[in-house]
Amino acid sequence: MSALMDFLTVFTQPQLLLLVGLGTFAGVYVGAIPGLSVTMAVSILISFTFAWDVYPAISLMIGIYMGGVYGGSRTAILLNIPGAPSAIATALDGYPMAQKGEAGTAIGVTTVMSFFGGFIGILVLAAAAPAVSGFALRFQPRDYMLLAVLGILLVGSLSSGSLLKGIFAGAFGIAIGSVGMDPLTFTPRFTFDQPMLRGGINFIAVMIGMFGVSEVLLQLHHVNTPAVRQKISRIVPSFGTIKRYLPLSLQTSFIGVIIGALPGTGGDIAALMSYDHAKRITKNPETPFGEGAMEGLVAPESANNAAVGGAFIPMMTLGIPGDAVTAIMIGALFIHGLNPGPMLMIDHPDMFWFIVGALVTANFFMLIFGLTGIRLFVKIVEIPRAVLIPLIMLLSIVGAYAVNNSITDVYWMLGFGVFGYFMRLYGYPLGPVILGVILSRLLDDNWRRAIISEREDLGRFFSGIFHSPLSTVLLLAVVLIFVSQTPLWRLIRRRKA
Repeated sequence: MSALMDFLTVFTQPQLLLLVGLGTFAGVYVGAIPGLSVTMAVSILISFTFAWDVYPAISLMIGIYMGGVYGGSRTAILLNIPGAPSAIATALDGYPMAQKGEAGTAIGVTTVMSFFGGFIGILVLAAAAPAVSGFALRFQPRDYMLLAVLGILLVGSLSSGSLLKGIFAGAFGIAIGSVGMDPLTFTPRFTFDQPMLRGGINFIAVMIGMFGVSEVLLQLHHVNTPAVRQKISRIVPSFGTIKRYLPLSLQTSFIGVIIGALPGTGGDIAALMSYDHAKRITKNPETPFGEGAMEGLVAPESANNAAVGGAFIPMMTLGIPGDAVTAIMIGALFIHGLNPGPMLMIDHPDMFWFIVGALVTANFFMLIFGLTGIRLFVKIVEIPRAVLIPLIMLLSIVGAYAVNNSITDVYWMLGFGVFGYFMRLYGYPLGPVILGVILSRLLDDNWRRAIISEREDLGRFFSGIFHSPLSTVLLLAVVLIFVSQTPLWRLIRRRKA
């Protein structure tokens, strides 16, 4: 009975309800602006909520977190500029739908499936937090390394049919992510004795340049092309549409929960892995993937919102953040005298159930705010290109500068935008570049830890993989994905068919 009362705290106190709603509304629009990350918004909030009580402070942060994860899909669909890394996969099919005049349908589907994925993540958090966190604890450094390799091999699914181009793009992203000071030895890597490179290259600047500026340069070829009028007669998807894609949403939601519960991963990896899963199990999509497939929206949007609930699992039960936002929330709980970890659920079970209730509330607010204002949003893509192109460029510059208030990030953004433009001209995919940048740290750090734990003995490292069932399964998945993307595998499948 006490747990139920703690769960209903948000619903029974108008102040908390208002804060969750305000946070979710702000999160949707912060997430939709490239460069204004949810992590940055939550970190700024800590200084403003320092003197608040813990419930109001956490309510506002959870609202921004839930709304921000969803909000990144808005500009991904309308402008092909993901507002957040977790929306990269959404842009692959969302933007082609907007170009066909189906932006309203795309946003409606992503909103409902984001709500469903978020609900699954919260349900798992409430019902199976100890079990899922226990599974996450079994991951050793080599398993995280294999998970990163698995993610990078997904470039084959994002590479328009060319495995070699996808691998090149992913490797280029890893190289970019490795620039800066070595985190273990603190020696410069790929800095070429340039002090400005010692801090690394901000991946937000890379992302905005690759997607935003390259899109501007491509659109210059079609500046006189009339804008596509968007169909917004039906925004809320029909029951038949929801029923049709519900099984896929359920599958990818559970993928999102599991990936989200692994410390250091998050919604971006969950979305990309779910997108790959959708491509593999969807035999005959009505529209090909990459050209506006509905499955390409359902899978990543279900997964990245389900990952929110997953990220809270290790935070609440182990004191280990699932992603950057929950890392900041751990700091917020410490500031308010709470110690996230195994004893939190024993000493302060009220906080656990309050957070679950706040997440449920934020998820409903996300559905409401997500399905309103769409008619205004879709007008963005109906603006004449001569007006829209400068607006996109301005948005990209402001977004890149806002991350660190650094003009250097703007220069990087412009440089990567030009590079991304030529990549697109020659058929190289951009998604794997961002994926490589994101996964480079996860791959590098855990490779080092795995080798150090085996006393720098490669033989022991590889034998250890086969002595661990989890490592063996991950290695087999890596091999299977690699083989399944080769021309020989496609030839065998054609002959069998």
